[in-house]
Amino acid sequence: MSELTRISAPDGVFPAAQYSHVVMGTGRFVAIAGQLALDEDGRPVGVGDPGAQARQVFENLHRCLAAAGAAFDDVVKLTFFVTDMAHLPAIRTARAAHIPDDRLPAASAVQVAALVRPEFLMEIEAYAVVGE
Repeated sequence: MSELTRISAPDGVFPAAQYSHVVMGTGRFVAIAGQLALDEDGRPVGVGDPGAQARQVFENLHRCLAAAGAAFDDVVKLTFFVTDMAHLPAIRTARAAHIPDDRLPAASAVQVAALVRPEFLMEIEAYAVVGE
């Protein structure tokens, strides 16, 4: 695990409420592709249910991080792609099950017109730094 420094309120920048503005670390960089609400057999999970989809996406992120020898404590950046900003509370709830408030990574949320298939409400990608 890399020792990460998180800054939620850099000088002259309005403080972040649900993320850190800056996360710094040293070590091995890991990029996790955008994850969808698919189970291990490729079946969609939680069609029409943002909470179920968010939980599945974070489980997939967990498994991808583990495959790279990383954990959520190593995540420095999350990007949420959502078809509706109303899904953000479900994402925050699922995130809270994996990442405590005092370890929040940098984050961005982008509303998109559509994802790769219409049943998906969100896609989330992650970047991590793992200690050497």
